[in-house]
Amino acid sequence: MKILLLGSGELGKEFTIAAQRIGQTIIAVDSYENAPAMQVAHGFEVINMLDGEALDRIVSKHNPDFIVPEIEAIRTERFYDYEKQGITVVPSAKAANFTMNRKAIRDLASKELGLKTAKYQYATSAEELQKAVGEVGIPCVVKPLMSSSGKGQSTIKTEGDILKAWEYAVGGSRGDVIEVIVEAFVDFHSEITLLTITQNNNPTLFCAPIGHRQERGDYQESWQPALVAEKDLYEAQDMAEKITEALGGAGLFGVEFFLTNEGVYFSELSPRPHDTGMVTLAGTQNFNEFELHLRAILSLPIFEITLEKAGASAVILASENSQSPTFTGIEKVAALPKTDFRIFGKPTSRPYRRMGVVLSHDSLSTPINEVAERAKETAKLITVNS
Repeated sequence: MKILLLGSGELGKEFTIAAQRIGQTIIAVDSYENAPAMQVAHGFEVINMLDGEALDRIVSKHNPDFIVPEIEAIRTERFYDYEKQGITVVPSAKAANFTMNRKAIRDLASKELGLKTAKYQYATSAEELQKAVGEVGIPCVVKPLMSSSGKGQSTIKTEGDILKAWEYAVGGSRGDVIEVIVEAFVDFHSEITLLTITQNNNPTLFCAPIGHRQERGDYQESWQPALVAEKDLYEAQDMAEKITEALGGAGLFGVEFFLTNEGVYFSELSPRPHDTGMVTLAGTQNFNEFELHLRAILSLPIFEITLEKAGASAVILASENSQSPTFTGIEKVAALPKTDFRIFGKPTSRPYRRMGVVLSHDSLSTPINEVAERAKETAKLITVNS
């Protein structure tokens, strides 16, 4: 099969490797040359994926069997036309279109499906944001409707933060939608990602829950299995199944939840492998998240997903701008037991850009907090140099 991969970052790179292993053809697309997935794909294209005509042109040129989005900044309304042409959009045109915009997915979850979410409002100007904050209350979180990896996300703690939050959100927005969502702050004790796999002719499956910690709206560490009360896990699985069924199609979804003393709150959803799910590269499961996504896409039956090890991931971040970043400390990590790492191969760096990940694993009897702490401390051994 020929797969057109829209977005070629580290998640796309691991997906491409998984696809290559079972003989699929990948054309990697991104807005810049030498993106990570391009380095391992059969071919590549460099375009602005918000340019609908450019997107149409490469779809017509390559005539793929599947279109697999990896990022948000895509003219996703074109996906409906591609489906009519007989191309499978992953997981579906509806899923990709809805989840590329926080407004569509939040309204689906809250208003149509009745899932428990934080109280929220929308705003298209600084004045509307002021009013929305008054409705939602302080503290609250502001996010662009179209963004990823925490870009443009901030927390309003005082009224003096409102204008700064608006300007930051607009600056971090992807695409041409200048609108934000304002969410009431949820008093949660933990966050989890529930990797949910929908299949064409088989039941929906769930991976063991993944815990994660964020800074600046972007994940810093993740661990699997997260310690979740049985009733909370069932509630999260029920919510995940409802919303993925409503979106349709086959593939892996990363569904995020807040766990609180009052129960489980739906947070966000990505219709593709999730950054927190990179922990599965530590061998925590019989199939990692990229293999699961691929198998579901190709309608290869997945008999079961088994938890094999306790594992954790911790990101390697850049601290400076560089056109040719290098790394030191890799040999120290390589010398450690039950440890692995990935360097993504991004051609440039900037402050807080994710350049790699450290992976740690141990037996299932090992306390997960110990495995997570080991990954966190190990990641500090690698330095990104300008």
